[in-house]
Amino acid sequence: MNILSSLLFILIASFFFAKVEITIEGSAGWAENLPTWKVSKEHWISRLFFGRRPATGYHVWINAFILFILHVVYLFQSLSLAIELQLLALFILFWVFEDFLWFLLNPAYGLKNFRKEKIWWHRDNWWLIAPKEYFIWIPIGIMLACISHLVI
Repeated sequence: MNILSSLLFILIASFFFAKVEITIEGSAGWAENLPTWKVSKEHWISRLFFGRRPATGYHVWINAFILFILHVVYLFQSLSLAIELQLLALFILFWVFEDFLWFLLNPAYGLKNFRKEKIWWHRDNWWLIAPKEYFIWIPIGIMLACISHLVI
Protein backbone atom coordinates (compact mmCIF):
# COMPACT_ATOMS: atom_id res chain seq x y z
CA MET A 1 0.00 0.00 0.00
CA ASN A 2 1.45 3.40 -0.86
CA ILE A 3 1.69 6.24 1.63
CA LEU A 4 -1.23 8.30 0.28
CA SER A 5 -3.67 5.38 0.21
CA SER A 6 -2.50 4.40 3.69
CA LEU A 7 -3.18 7.92 4.96
CA LEU A 8 -6.61 7.96 3.34
CA PHE A 9 -7.44 4.57 4.87
CA ILE A 10 -6.33 5.65 8.32
CA LEU A 11 -8.25 8.94 8.07
CA ILE A 12 -11.44 7.05 7.24
CA ALA A 13 -10.85 4.54 10.06
CA SER A 14 -10.14 7.45 12.44
CA PHE A 15 -13.40 9.11 11.39
CA PHE A 16 -15.40 5.96 12.13
CA PHE A 17 -13.75 5.40 15.48
CA ALA A 18 -14.13 9.06 16.48
CA LYS A 19 -17.86 8.69 15.86
CA VAL A 20 -17.92 5.52 18.01
CA GLU A 21 -16.03 7.27 20.80
CA ILE A 22 -18.31 10.30 20.68
CA THR A 23 -21.25 7.91 21.07
CA ILE A 24 -19.55 6.23 24.05
CA GLU A 25 -18.15 9.31 25.84
CA GLY A 26 -20.44 12.14 24.78
CA SER A 27 -19.08 15.45 26.01
CA ALA A 28 -17.01 13.87 28.81
CA GLY A 29 -13.75 12.97 27.12
CA TRP A 30 -10.89 10.85 28.34
CA ALA A 31 -13.28 8.22 29.73
CA GLU A 32 -14.18 10.69 32.48
CA ASN A 33 -17.63 9.23 33.12
CA LEU A 34 -17.06 5.66 31.99
CA PRO A 35 -17.28 2.76 34.44
CA THR A 36 -13.64 1.77 34.13
CA TRP A 37 -10.55 1.73 36.33
CA LYS A 38 -8.33 4.79 36.34
CA VAL A 39 -4.71 5.26 37.41
CA SER A 40 -3.35 8.59 38.65
CA LYS A 41 -1.79 10.84 36.03
CA GLU A 42 1.41 10.70 38.11
CA HIS A 43 1.67 6.91 37.91
CA TRP A 44 4.53 5.71 35.67
CA ILE A 45 2.10 4.01 33.28
CA SER A 46 0.16 7.25 32.81
CA ARG A 47 3.36 9.24 32.31
CA LEU A 48 4.97 6.76 29.92
CA PHE A 49 2.02 5.76 27.75
CA PHE A 50 -0.59 8.51 28.15
CA GLY A 51 1.32 11.80 28.39
CA ARG A 52 0.46 12.41 32.05
CA ARG A 53 -3.22 11.75 31.48
CA PRO A 54 -4.81 9.11 33.73
CA ALA A 55 -4.40 5.63 32.31
CA THR A 56 -7.82 3.99 32.15
CA GLY A 57 -9.06 0.50 31.45
CA TYR A 58 -10.88 1.92 28.45
CA HIS A 59 -7.71 3.38 26.92
CA VAL A 60 -5.49 0.37 27.67
CA TRP A 61 -7.95 -2.11 26.14
CA ILE A 62 -8.88 0.00 23.12
CA ASN A 63 -5.19 0.55 22.28
CA ALA A 64 -4.54 -3.19 22.60
CA PHE A 65 -7.56 -3.89 20.37
CA ILE A 66 -6.47 -1.47 17.63
CA LEU A 67 -2.91 -2.86 17.67
CA PHE A 68 -4.30 -6.38 17.44
CA ILE A 69 -6.62 -5.55 14.54
CA LEU A 70 -3.80 -3.84 12.63
CA HIS A 71 -1.81 -7.05 12.84
CA VAL A 72 -4.46 -9.05 10.97
CA VAL A 73 -2.22 -8.57 7.95
CA TYR A 74 -0.01 -11.37 9.30
CA LEU A 75 -2.75 -13.86 8.55
CA PHE A 76 -1.93 -13.22 4.88
CA GLN A 77 1.75 -12.23 4.88
CA SER A 78 4.94 -13.21 6.63
CA LEU A 79 6.28 -11.13 9.47
CA SER A 80 8.49 -8.32 8.20
CA LEU A 81 10.17 -5.20 9.50
CA ALA A 82 8.70 -3.10 6.69
CA ILE A 83 5.15 -4.16 7.53
CA GLU A 84 5.74 -3.67 11.26
CA LEU A 85 7.00 -0.11 10.65
CA GLN A 86 3.93 0.58 8.50
CA LEU A 87 1.63 -0.78 11.20
CA LEU A 88 3.31 1.35 13.85
CA ALA A 89 2.98 4.41 11.61
CA LEU A 90 -0.69 3.66 11.01
CA PHE A 91 -1.31 3.11 14.72
CA ILE A 92 0.30 6.45 15.61
CA LEU A 93 -1.46 8.42 12.88
CA PHE A 94 -4.76 6.72 13.60
CA TRP A 95 -4.76 7.99 17.19
CA VAL A 96 -3.68 11.54 16.34
CA PHE A 97 -6.29 11.86 13.59
CA GLU A 98 -8.96 10.17 15.70
CA ASP A 99 -8.26 12.49 18.62
CA PHE A 100 -8.63 15.61 16.48
CA LEU A 101 -11.73 14.26 14.74
CA TRP A 102 -13.28 13.50 18.14
CA PHE A 103 -13.20 17.23 18.88
CA LEU A 104 -14.14 18.35 15.39
CA LEU A 105 -17.15 16.04 15.13
CA ASN A 106 -18.30 16.16 18.75
CA PRO A 107 -21.29 18.52 19.12
CA ALA A 108 -20.05 19.43 22.62
CA TYR A 109 -16.76 20.76 21.20
CA GLY A 110 -16.27 21.50 17.51
CA LEU A 111 -13.38 23.56 16.20
CA LYS A 112 -14.40 26.65 18.23
CA ASN A 113 -13.86 24.76 21.51
CA PHE A 114 -10.63 23.08 20.43
CA ARG A 115 -8.65 25.07 23.00
CA LYS A 116 -6.63 24.00 26.01
CA GLU A 117 -8.95 25.89 28.36
CA LYS A 118 -11.83 23.63 27.30
CA ILE A 119 -9.98 20.28 27.34
CA TRP A 120 -8.73 19.26 30.80
CA TRP A 121 -6.93 16.14 29.58
CA HIS A 122 -4.82 18.09 27.05
CA ARG A 123 -4.39 21.29 29.09
CA ASP A 124 -0.89 20.48 30.41
CA ASN A 125 0.32 19.20 27.03
CA TRP A 126 -0.68 22.04 24.71
CA TRP A 127 1.62 23.76 22.21
CA LEU A 128 0.38 26.76 20.23
CA ILE A 129 -2.85 25.52 18.58
CA ALA A 130 -2.98 21.81 19.48
CA PRO A 131 -1.81 19.14 21.90
CA LYS A 132 1.96 18.67 21.72
CA GLU A 133 1.46 15.01 20.79
CA TYR A 134 0.17 16.12 17.39
CA PHE A 135 3.41 18.00 16.70
CA ILE A 136 5.53 15.07 17.92
CA TRP A 137 3.65 12.01 16.65
CA ILE A 138 2.56 13.13 13.17
CA PRO A 139 6.17 13.57 11.98
CA ILE A 140 7.17 10.31 13.69
CA GLY A 141 4.31 8.44 12.02
CA ILE A 142 5.15 9.89 8.60
CA MET A 143 8.85 9.14 9.12
CA LEU A 144 8.11 5.52 10.06
CA ALA A 145 5.90 5.13 6.98
CA CYS A 146 8.66 6.51 4.76
CA ILE A 147 11.34 4.36 6.37
CA SER A 148 9.17 1.27 5.90
CA HIS A 149 9.45 1.78 2.14
CA LEU A 150 13.26 1.79 2.38
CA VAL A 151 13.49 -1.42 4.41
CA ILE A 152 14.05 -4.55 2.37
